[in-house]
Amino acid sequence: MKESILDLPATPEDVMRGVEHLEQFCLEQHVPRKAIQALMLAVEETASNVVNHAYQRNAQQTFRLKLQHHGDRFVVELRDHGPAFDPLQATAPDLETDPDERDIGGLGIHLVRQYIEDLHYAREGEENVLRMTKLLPPI
Repeated sequence: MKESILDLPATPEDVMRGVEHLEQFCLEQHVPRKAIQALMLAVEETASNVVNHAYQRNAQQTFRLKLQHHGDRFVVELRDHGPAFDPLQATAPDLETDPDERDIGGLGIHLVRQYIEDLHYAREGEENVLRMTKLLPPI
């Protein structure tokens, strides 16, 4: 197993720094491009939610991005100290309603569910922990 851990300030720029770090780590591990793109989308969406909602873009706060390559799967773990919030309980967006008329929110986690095979949320002490597992094709 290969692993990388990055602690990032709660800013949009650092979300993108985390996404770029993920991409580079995946390339070094020879993760297929299609899986990398899915993982990048998942990290951008979920880390943006942490930065914008849990921390209100307070750069004094940090979140942790942990990446693990286990051969047949890739695991991303996001940890933050924001208020307890399980994004997996978010109501699915009503995609039939006109975008200008539907409620705001829920679209990001909906997209993540389309590209990531396993999502798991837990509150561990004072931390929100979101684990996202992407299954990789056999080499």
